Amino acid sequence: MTQSDPVLCAPSRPHAFSPRATEIIAAGRRLLEAEGADALTMRRMGAELGIQAPSIYKHLPGKHAVELALVDEALAEIGLALHQAVRHPGPTGSVASVLAAYREYALAHPNLYRLATGSRLPRGSTTPSLEDWSGEPFFLATGDPQVAQAMFSFAHGMVILELDQRFPDGSDLQRTWDAGADAFVSACRSRSATSAVAPAPRA
Repeated sequence: MTQSDPVLCAPSRPHAFSPRATEIIAAGRRLLEAEGADALTMRRMGAELGIQAPSIYKHLPGKHAVELALVDEALAEIGLALHQAVRHPGPTGSVASVLAAYREYALAHPNLYRLATGSRLPRGSTTPSLEDWSGEPFFLATGDPQVAQAMFSFAHGMVILELDQRFPDGSDLQRTWDAGADAFVSACRSRSATSAVAPAPRA
């Protein structure tokens, strides 16, 4: 698989950022990843780059633009990881592979994950088609839109509970993830079987 494969390339934003804007966004990501959302301020980003906060407005309209760019980055990275999981599922199958890749990314980038999935930015304000492309592997792994939505909901809920340390001490979370994967595989088979025996509509 090559980098030019359209399936494994996230949709591009309509307009590229300037080099300085890219530096500002990178500084914002460093602060977010290291310290959380409260550190993502114009003053802190300016200090990170050795410039005054008002200078940032010459390159980006405000903090929301940085947040939106970081949401785009997260969606692109999550989507790439999940598409690769579908393409190369291994012996566990595509459902388990997608769930594992989703969990791995979220736990490795908890603050960025929270921004991307809990952001109050208006739906549809990200790069066109990016959010759909990022979530597409859930459908590719299941072949059923309802099972895919249920699988995403399970994955997101599990990740948030794990990040917030809300599971009881001693919980074997891998077994919980495995049980979820088994349940979604069974759901796909059940819905497929039901569709196969459904009577043909009358003319």
